Amino acid sequence: MMSTVFLAAVPILAGAAEGGADPNPIRVRIDFAKTRGEVSPYIYGQFIEHLGRCIYGGIWAEMLEDRKFYHWVGHTQSPWRVLGEADGFSATMDPGRAYAGSLAVELALDRPDRQLHGIRQGGLALIAGKTYVGRVVLAGVENAATVEVGLRWGPGPDDRASVGIRATAGDYRAYPFRLAAREATGDGALEIGIRDPGRVLIGTASLMPGDNVQGMRADTMERLRELGSPIYRWPGGNFVSGYDWRDGIGDRDRRPPRKNPAWQGVDSNDFGIDEFVAFCRLLATEPLAVVNTGLGSVDLASAMVEYANGSAETPWGRIRAANGHAQPHGIRFWGVGNEMYGNWQLGHVPLDVYVARHNRFAKAMRETDPSVVLVAVGSVGPWTEGMLKGCRPHFDYMSEHFYRGEKPDPVEHAAQTVQAVEGIVRAYEKYRETIPGLKEKPVRVALDEWNYWYGKHVYGELGVVYHLKDAIGIARGLHAMIRANDLFYMANLAQTVNVIGAIKTTKTAAFFDTIAYPLILYRWHFGGIPVEVADGTGPLDVAAAWTKDRAKATIAIINPAGDDVKANLDLAGADLTREGLRYVITGPDPKATNEPDKPPAVKIESGGFSLGDDGAIEVPRWSVVLIEMAKR
Repeated sequence: MMSTVFLAAVPILAGAAEGGADPNPIRVRIDFAKTRGEVSPYIYGQFIEHLGRCIYGGIWAEMLEDRKFYHWVGHTQSPWRVLGEADGFSATMDPGRAYAGSLAVELALDRPDRQLHGIRQGGLALIAGKTYVGRVVLAGVENAATVEVGLRWGPGPDDRASVGIRATAGDYRAYPFRLAAREATGDGALEIGIRDPGRVLIGTASLMPGDNVQGMRADTMERLRELGSPIYRWPGGNFVSGYDWRDGIGDRDRRPPRKNPAWQGVDSNDFGIDEFVAFCRLLATEPLAVVNTGLGSVDLASAMVEYANGSAETPWGRIRAANGHAQPHGIRFWGVGNEMYGNWQLGHVPLDVYVARHNRFAKAMRETDPSVVLVAVGSVGPWTEGMLKGCRPHFDYMSEHFYRGEKPDPVEHAAQTVQAVEGIVRAYEKYRETIPGLKEKPVRVALDEWNYWYGKHVYGELGVVYHLKDAIGIARGLHAMIRANDLFYMANLAQTVNVIGAIKTTKTAAFFDTIAYPLILYRWHFGGIPVEVADGTGPLDVAAAWTKDRAKATIAIINPAGDDVKANLDLAGADLTREGLRYVITGPDPKATNEPDKPPAVKIESGGFSLGDDGAIEVPRWSVVLIEMAKR
């Protein structure tokens, strides 16, 4: 049964003395003998979607855009341009001999020329001395043609590296290449062309840094490992309601490019379910896959489950094995749709219609694999109430989402996450009292999208910049979930990389935005067994917990206000050392941000500390402080 005794934080908003530390320290009583059930590690989860530069341009290492020629070369939306235009040369689009999608590029030259004639994609960022790997899929037409693939870092004749490929006549064939850049540039180019008479078809091309990790960016993956998310939700989000997962399996070069059904741009389908599972395994994390209950079908969903989890003897398991994955992926968590309550969602229907739809999907998915754990679509209010009444036997967890905008006052801004979490808590307390059966068997929440969302799109579509006050708000949201940990089983911050994400990337580097730091700090250093924090006064939000082995006590103190505060910790129920480790997240002001190629203005700093006889600890303004102490 859900308890509410731990919902009270040390109260927020009683101000400290203006211009410095409060001369009357705040007393915080923490009783380590009064514990409750473990905090689910899944509250530190993440969510990735095919949107903006989250996957393509963030996680996935492919450097070329529109590598499968969804758009005509030279079109305003195409990144490809014709190279070396001249009489006797043509670069045309051929819809009849496409390799992956609906178009191929035919290059034709009727006389030899020292100039290279073909296609070119610029805007590539290259690092001096770095090796780049790629491939080009070619088919000679009538007579063989020698194709030159060049990587250019400058305008001069020697500012490029190239390789010649003899494209034989007949069917398409993939030709790999490796090229190294001798100089750095932010405006490099890949050139594919011919100098001798002949005709050749280009089906697709690819270019990645040589240090890519199974197709993923090494720099981003390094940051993701530090982030340490225990679970990732994919592929959406609004995207999933128009997504056919079958487009994202098999030979990546043959997968069709599709217009993103929910957002801007074209999806190459290079990152599908197999890549998602590989991504999770590389990060030692757990996958949560979402099925399309919008424009999708029950058969499509059950086939996705069978492809992921069925044996190699099942129809879809046999296809997975043929794609190089003999063993089942074993995806345990599955989301049954996304935000189907909203009229912005593809396939949106009224609640009563969706209740029946959810139950059909859930039944088919469990018939395919009885072990799956299902997350239903919720939204506090009539929708969640209707789902709880009409679908309860057909799901395991209920999804909720919230996003918050900007408030000028840092304290009010940070409080928004607490208000949102506690609003969900109050709603589920009411459901437990009014819906038969819920008091005996409470439903837990998967908050599988939450974040702040406001500001300019600096890092691509929805690629907003975060501030110190956002990091403080994320920490406060974690505290609220920790206090209601019997309700919150999972939380997935949206959307990890670039798109309202904790990690931002340039074309050559990945770095932490401010909101990453509380997730890192609590994931790796906050305990898993919460203890009682008594009411006090002042601007602080305090949470405390034992580590799971009960060897260390951890205390997290959030100060969202603009004055330094002195807190006196009254520690009961345990004999603890008075010395330990102290971690601090702070910055020069609430609007402090982290920028590429600059030292971070907001970060985690660590060091030792010692509590005095009065248990005094200084809590800087606009900060998150976490301390660890061992048992004596």
